[in-house]
Amino acid sequence: MKIAFILGQFPALSETFILNQITGLIDRGYDLDIYAIQPGDVTKIHPDIEDYKLLEKTYYDQRPENKYIAYLNALKLFLLSFFIQPWKRLPVLLRIISSARPGQLSKSLDLFYAAISCLKHHQNYDIIHCHFGMLGVKTLKLQKVGAIQGKKLITSYYDVDVTKYPKIAGKDVYIELFEKGDLFLGLTHSMNKQIIELGCPPEKLQKLPTISVDLSRYQFRPCVLKPDEPIKLLTVARLVETKGIEYSIKAVSKVIEKNPELNIMYRIVGTGKLEKKLNKLINNLGVSQQIQLVGGMTQTEVREIYADSHIFILASTTAANGDQEGLPTVLQEAQGIGLPIVSTFHSGIPEGVVNEESGFLVPERDVDALGEKIEYLVKNPQIWEKMSLTGRQFVEANYDMNKVMDQLVEIYQTLLS
Repeated sequence: MKIAFILGQFPALSETFILNQITGLIDRGYDLDIYAIQPGDVTKIHPDIEDYKLLEKTYYDQRPENKYIAYLNALKLFLLSFFIQPWKRLPVLLRIISSARPGQLSKSLDLFYAAISCLKHHQNYDIIHCHFGMLGVKTLKLQKVGAIQGKKLITSYYDVDVTKYPKIAGKDVYIELFEKGDLFLGLTHSMNKQIIELGCPPEKLQKLPTISVDLSRYQFRPCVLKPDEPIKLLTVARLVETKGIEYSIKAVSKVIEKNPELNIMYRIVGTGKLEKKLNKLINNLGVSQQIQLVGGMTQTEVREIYADSHIFILASTTAANGDQEGLPTVLQEAQGIGLPIVSTFHSGIPEGVVNEESGFLVPERDVDALGEKIEYLVKNPQIWEKMSLTGRQFVEANYDMNKVMDQLVEIYQTLLS
């Protein structure tokens, strides 16, 4: 089976769930290519990128950022097509040019560069699997002009696909994709309801928790507090509004202020546009000794800090523009390694945490409720071990990468049969 993955950015530190799918399919003997709009941060990359030589299998659109240079380069590429495989390239590029509409030239230019990337590495795929709805829309256009060919088109939907993109591009943005695509995958039941509301036929939609974890790399350890050891709280997240980090900082600050006798350390791993604002908040609250933004980390470093922590916090919230999370992978990673969870009743999170057993969920933006659950956990370390075991068993049953990959392969095979 020959498979193409269509991605926005690759590699991306925050999208280990996609990397897990790629390596899982390669391990099962499938031939896989990766098409991405642009490369991610290559200063810190997952070891699997090098071990599987994935950059050699990755093809980028390579559109210049400057629009004038982009137009000039596109003209050059078009003229070269008269001399490089003109029988294959020219018909495709001419279809894109002829379909360009006034006011949408930038989108046509995006499609032009994506088509060039596909044509350079032209393959007939059994499965074209798009990750994110808007990339499904784009890939359908590439199929229509003949830039990429595949027997079946699958699109996996994530949080931004149902909360953000429809507000930008309109609620009907996926209608043609829903009509002509073969299958759609949502992370949770709650997300699938939203996908159906956007027009997806229920018979074309399946739930698949692709936010899975390679449990062989997350060795379980019962969560216990050693004598004289500080209580180590942890968040791993991009520093953006939907992660609700300002609320977790305020909640932990309240716990510290109320319980000065407790030795509490709260580390926040990640980077993002709110870094300066959050650092200012920490300093204003006077807790810079106990609460620290430690920056971005590789996946290996993240696993090490999970293993060196006691409680995981993720105060996810709906952003002012309506943007939401889907089901954050970090919750499954943290439970997989044995950390009790404090999170929120947000989007698909209630399907990813056993409330009152592997963790506690509270309403969004409720600093007091968040603080109460954190305080309860830090004051009762004797319950951690049982919560650790419950969380691990829950992840093994529902989010084990190998089980999810078996489901994905079965989906592919069924679709092709």
